[in-house]
Amino acid sequence: MLVGLSVHQVYLATGFTDMRKSINGLSLIVSEQLGQDPFTGSVFVFCNRSRDKLKILYWECNGFWLYYRRLDKGKFHWPMDASASPLSLTPRELQWLLAGLAYQNVQAHQPVVGLQNN
Repeated sequence: MLVGLSVHQVYLATGFTDMRKSINGLSLIVSEQLGQDPFTGSVFVFCNRSRDKLKILYWECNGFWLYYRRLDKGKFHWPMDASASPLSLTPRELQWLLAGLAYQNVQAHQPVVGLQNN
């Protein structure tokens, strides 16, 4: 599951995307519709109308990665409001989405920072 990527920002393209699009078509969606730069190293996630296929576009160093995931059973929890702006997720929330969980409703332990030994 996308192990080893140094990702800081994840964007979901809300609504549905034509899964026939490849790197060039998806990078145009990123720049023209989402208003983002596809070369920043951010992850851009797209979903089809029936919510059983995802494509993930990611720029690394000198080329694009294009990940494709198809579910045999079930559907991804995906925001279908195409008029909404792209959603920003954390890499952890992306992992929840890929695992079949609702990324916006999952209750997780909050990170603890600033602990000291006394």
